[in-house]
Amino acid sequence: MTPADTGLPALVGVIGGGRMGAGIAHAFLGLGSVVRIVDADDAATAAAHRRVRDLVQSSADRGALESPVEELTARLDSTTSYDGLAECDLVVEAVPEDLELKHRVLDRLGRSARPDAVLASNTSSFSITALGERVGGRHRFLGLHFFNPVPSSDLVEVVVGRETDPGIVELAQTWVEALGKAAVTVADSPGFATSRLGLALGLEAIRMVEEGVAPAQDIDTAMELGYKHPVGPLRLTDIVGLDVRLGVADYLTEQLGERFRPPQLLRDKVAAGELGRKTGNGFHDW
Repeated sequence: MTPADTGLPALVGVIGGGRMGAGIAHAFLGLGSVVRIVDADDAATAAAHRRVRDLVQSSADRGALESPVEELTARLDSTTSYDGLAECDLVVEAVPEDLELKHRVLDRLGRSARPDAVLASNTSSFSITALGERVGGRHRFLGLHFFNPVPSSDLVEVVVGRETDPGIVELAQTWVEALGKAAVTVADSPGFATSRLGLALGLEAIRMVEEGVAPAQDIDTAMELGYKHPVGPLRLTDIVGLDVRLGVADYLTEQLGERFRPPQLLRDKVAAGELGRKTGNGFHDW
């Protein structure tokens, strides 16, 4: 399968090879694109390469690949240099949800990408319009908010900045559908649709634990069985990362008001290093 067969970009750049970046790289590799990951140093790029290879191998073990593992991984390149992004048709920024870090990355991307490339951020909450100012071409910049874990998630939130070209939006929607995922398109606003609603539920669940209404497991079970949520709000908070949720909550409090003020329990757990699945404990033990 080639990009010409699927309608996907031939060469995709991904900045940041962590869990999200690796998942995005895996998605495009599986349908024929060449993928170039840019990360901070040699250790990070090597780790990113291993992470993507593990995802590809996992897909092969499930019988979900049409091509051999070696064929897919041969189309993967990882580097510390932004110079290679000049050849990319699409570049997705997927670094952690830290506004200053994203600004630095997007400043460099704006100087490196070719003028007709589509540029995107995987941010879950920050303003796409404001981030687009960093790349020197807001008309070609939009949000492509993938969900964790990317390989099994069915959704990508396409976030439209105030100056995003409608043709770029249509192209992005086509790419998302080619990846086998559903595209929901939302206007640029703090937290978009998914983070804003998901966080509101998660914060209220944390307040209920804090107030002794019920244990975390019972709250999650109530939402899973009573409302058919596939994952309860506190288990989902563990999966996302308590530190990530705290950062988003602080940002939405600043942008939208006190209803997103994070509970003290969330701050205490983050301060104690209880960040959820990635540290082994949060509201649940992993």
